[in-house]
Amino acid sequence: MAVTYLMLARLPEGRLDAFDAYESAVLPLLAEHGGRLERRLRTLDDRVEAHLVSFPGDEDFAAYRADPRRSSAAPLLESSGAAIELLAVRDVQ
Repeated sequence: MAVTYLMLARLPEGRLDAFDAYESAVLPLLAEHGGRLERRLRTLDDRVEAHLVSFPGDEDFAAYRADPRRSSAAPLLESSGAAIELLAVRDVQ
């Protein structure tokens, strides 16, 4: 069953470059695990970024999260100081 997540990243002032470097490393990996970046939004002050991502199933999302290339980019995320919130979401009609 398809799964969709909303990721919110709260970004400290002055650390956007490290966060962008992390995103450049990990976002291309989504497709390799069946994932799709539906939307990528950032507030006007560059302090919060939101991603809406979907995967064919939980196992695909788990494989993306366990990808060693994603893990090797983790120091970039840590150095950005971003506070990440990940929410499983669904469409509401």
